[in-house]
Amino acid sequence: MSAKKKATRYNEVRNAKALRDFFVDERFEAGIELKGTEVKSIRAGRAQINDAFGRYEKGELWLMNAHIEQYVFGNISNHDAKRIRKLLLHKHQIRKIAHALEAGGRALIPLRMYFKEALVKVEVGLCTGKKLYDKRDTLRQKEIDRDIEIEMKDRNR
Repeated sequence: MSAKKKATRYNEVRNAKALRDFFVDERFEAGIELKGTEVKSIRAGRAQINDAFGRYEKGELWLMNAHIEQYVFGNISNHDAKRIRKLLLHKHQIRKIAHALEAGGRALIPLRMYFKEALVKVEVGLCTGKKLYDKRDTLRQKEIDRDIEIEMKDRNR
């Protein structure tokens, strides 16, 4: 008899607004300092990073406004849903991000939160905000790409 493999669930929390509202200039993979109940909630898919952003304070990067629901089976040591969480990066990466944020015009936005083996990682991006006309151009380009794809499918039939 062959041993059945246990199906592993791959959980990923995406920031749906990030690519719509921002140009992503650079991406970084950061660790995040979490409590045990937070990891369990993320594994259950109970997290949102749509309104989250990163901030540089006193030589460290912090993830603000990320919502990780309280663990359902938690006890009195359950975590606060919107607490501030520390991002873990190499010192040279923190310095690079700090210079970009202090120069102005850029923001540190979490793009996705995912598991890498047993660790929770956050992909953050140094982003520049889009203007309204940029958003319109993006929508127009998506529409054109969709039309081209439909035409190519029809042509291949």
